[in-house]
Amino acid sequence: MNLRKIWPVLIALLIAAAGTAALLTPRGSDPAADFDGCTSILVGRLASADGSTMTSHSCDSGTDRTWMTMVPHRTYAPGSKAKVYYEPKRSKRPDDPERLEAGEIPQVGETFGYLNTAYPIMNDRQLAIGETTIGGRMDLVSHKGILDAPELYRLALERAATAREAIKLIDALTKAYGYNDWGECFTFADPKEVWHFEIYGPGKDQIGAVWAAQRIPDDQIGVSANAGRIRRIDLKAKDWFMASDNLTAPAVARGWWNPKSGEAFDFTYAYNPAGRTSLGCRRREWRVLSLLAPSLKLDANAENYPFSVKPDKKVTVADILAIFRDAYDGTAYDMTRSVLAVNRKGETVKSPVASPFLNNDLLTLLKVVRERSICSPAATYLQITQSRGWLPDPIGGVVWLGYDNPATTPHTPFYCGNARVPDSYMVDGRWGWSGDCAWWAFRTVSKLANFRWQEMRVDIEKVWRPIEDKAFADQAKIEAEAAALWAKDPAAARTFLTDYSVKTAEAAVAAYRKLERDLWAKYNQQF
Repeated sequence: MNLRKIWPVLIALLIAAAGTAALLTPRGSDPAADFDGCTSILVGRLASADGSTMTSHSCDSGTDRTWMTMVPHRTYAPGSKAKVYYEPKRSKRPDDPERLEAGEIPQVGETFGYLNTAYPIMNDRQLAIGETTIGGRMDLVSHKGILDAPELYRLALERAATAREAIKLIDALTKAYGYNDWGECFTFADPKEVWHFEIYGPGKDQIGAVWAAQRIPDDQIGVSANAGRIRRIDLKAKDWFMASDNLTAPAVARGWWNPKSGEAFDFTYAYNPAGRTSLGCRRREWRVLSLLAPSLKLDANAENYPFSVKPDKKVTVADILAIFRDAYDGTAYDMTRSVLAVNRKGETVKSPVASPFLNNDLLTLLKVVRERSICSPAATYLQITQSRGWLPDPIGGVVWLGYDNPATTPHTPFYCGNARVPDSYMVDGRWGWSGDCAWWAFRTVSKLANFRWQEMRVDIEKVWRPIEDKAFADQAKIEAEAAALWAKDPAAARTFLTDYSVKTAEAAVAAYRKLERDLWAKYNQQF
């Protein structure tokens, strides 16, 4: 038997047997030590090619819901109450009766509209949020509070118009009602500023939270990859830092920092030391910063990197998307280098099934060192936002969003002034297949590609790239037309942008339903 010839077949069979599991390690006693879920990249306005601020979030999760809606601006009578829920990001539909109520808080007189996903993204004032879970010390987690991370997202977008307002609001809410989640990083962007915010619980059986926020310089770019990044804090520099009143108290009480030691307080090493040892986190930090500023020649194995860097060139949304599609291609950490085959000419090449998204069981069998790349097959969706103060809010705020693995999916624009999303985007597919669900159109193609990755990715890119490129090419024209309409009839401008976003997204879904059939037809003899 010629093993060289059947090697690709063996690999394909192993993939089929093992399945295509999400590249997420189980959470241990200290989640920061082994958790490597989401990634967020932040862009200051002078670091972007057009003056936009940006934030982002690759929601790399195997449990979060897949439906989304546009929640409208609302007003409330004095004395109204607002219900808060436990993990509404996992609910199956907007009115899901199975959502668990955590309690009530006073309602405000009016709330902003926002794009509501598993983690709400942007409100109609152009305030946007990204997220990564950073874990931290388990001793900080308290179950006394009623507010978790997704609910803080929602409340911030409903009630705040700027990043600074959102941070101050979260401080007030957690003081009054308590934070009950793990360590989280929120990445805020409004039309002027970008802030990196990290929050932990206050300690077992306590109400409150401990948090710190650091502003990204306008001409720089930052990253969060499931590990704490804020270290030294200078509260005298009010334009650059904010923090909770109890910033050091939990660390002093538990012996994590001694103020008499003479050593400066280090926020990350006090509350999230294990995050700095996680290679899955650090490697992504290195890759993002190195792709943006290769001139820095950063060490891929360093423990710490600059909080933010000035990119070697100003970036576009397309540039940030390219980073989210990166799987260490061409580096020593490219996992496809370990899965080789021999072609008909006798040359050693990458196997047709060599994919950077092979699952953990197969990697163990092949003795391949697992690398957690920026691009993740576990992504529920990826968002990249633009906030632009020179345009009216409903036009200036735009979310570029794509379902499932960013490497196989087109990202289309949803404006914060839109009235609705496509019907297929409001159908949850997390807990079962649905032909009416947009997420499944993209997910099916993404998972199918793992069987012949080297060939199929080329066919898939021929579909997603024209969709995405056309949306970028048309952006200035569409927004100019919307702005002209806005000057005469704001309602007409909203309708125009809504119709454009919906039609663009619906065309992408239709293209992917056809692509699935085309891939089966082309490769059926090789499965």
